[in-house]
Amino acid sequence: MKYKIDTIGTGLILGLLIPLISFFIFYFVKFSHYDFGDYATGILLRAIFTKILSLCVLPNLALFFIFIWTNKLTAARGVLTATIFLSIVMLLIKAIF
Repeated sequence: MKYKIDTIGTGLILGLLIPLISFFIFYFVKFSHYDFGDYATGILLRAIFTKILSLCVLPNLALFFIFIWTNKLTAARGVLTATIFLSIVMLLIKAIF
């Protein structure tokens, strides 16, 4: 049985997983000399979490275009849905804090 990659679920999972991986890559590249707890606390105290999250969502753009170019439009729709969801989360965090 061949696994079908062109599903909204696949795009949604990848669209949520890629920013999480980007967040950890950003930590390991720039701030690996800090403990992860101190890093997370510093982000929240300085109120830059939404800025870092918006940088972590940028790789979704590349994934979206890869799906478009390979004609996997349903998966691209899932990535777009995940990106919109993360944007709404960023707006809510910005409004609360």
